[in-house]
Amino acid sequence: MKKKILSTYEEFMQNHEQKKLFDEEYTELLISEMVIAAMEHDHISVRKLAAAAGVSPTIIQSIKTKSKINITLDTLSRILDAIGYQMRFVRKDNSHHQTTGYAT
Repeated sequence: MKKKILSTYEEFMQNHEQKKLFDEEYTELLISEMVIAAMEHDHISVRKLAAAAGVSPTIIQSIKTKSKINITLDTLSRILDAIGYQMRFVRKDNSHHQTTGYAT
């Protein structure tokens, strides 16, 4: 049996630290793209969204430009609410995690 040749992506994702960084940055990218798309769809400016969400325009601009920022879940929730979205937490399908006994 021949050994499977891995793509560059597959090799990259086999490294735990690289995969963790990729997952974090990908989530940030998705949030940024969703906010940008919603703002464009609704024709809403950075200042108007910031006012609607009760946050600083700098926070909205940082999300739009994909700058590294740390915001609270409350802040993210208010921004998403202002553009008509909500947060939903879904359990990952990771077979290597132990079952806790909690209902899923």
